[in-house]
Amino acid sequence: IKLEHPLLCNQELEKLRQIDRPGFKSATLSLLFPVTRGAAAMERGLEALFAAADVAVGAGSNILILSDRGVDREHAAIPALLAVSGLHHHLVNSGTRTRVSLVLESGEPREVHHFAVLLGYGVNAINPYLAFESLDDMILQGMLPDLDHKKAAKNFVKASIKGVVKTMAKMGISTVQSYRGAQIFEAVGLHQSLI
Repeated sequence: IKLEHPLLCNQELEKLRQIDRPGFKSATLSLLFPVTRGAAAMERGLEALFAAADVAVGAGSNILILSDRGVDREHAAIPALLAVSGLHHHLVNSGTRTRVSLVLESGEPREVHHFAVLLGYGVNAINPYLAFESLDDMILQGMLPDLDHKKAAKNFVKASIKGVVKTMAKMGISTVQSYRGAQIFEAVGLHQSLI
């Protein structure tokens, strides 16, 4: 499987979710946790995510799709960056990271900084579905005249990728493979255990 860039439209994500080729198997893992149980539930949600990933990898999945779809009054999503980075480190520590790709299906990331940080903390591809839905709504409201969904999504992806490439270039990095998982960020005010 070859991706031209790390941002996936909804159709591309569905192709990965439904993949039926020798040597490839995907699994969708939920990022949701019961919000009524407080902050401890998010920590248990992370542990459940790690356990589900271990089971999926053990069953032969090599594409893990982390999804925050289904948020409602009773369920919140683990923040995308926390889920991706936590799972990345869990898989590194268990020795299985090189066997799987992490794909994020999330309404949270929507701008260059979000994409750059997610890539830098280990995600292989991102489907920012809410950004695409927002484009559709803007087209429907007439805020993007003379654009259809396909052209608006293409422009959004092109601009976002250019921004990510510029971010990497300022750090002296020329490929997404070199940037992915490198964690070359300064985090001010966060405890080392969280990072």
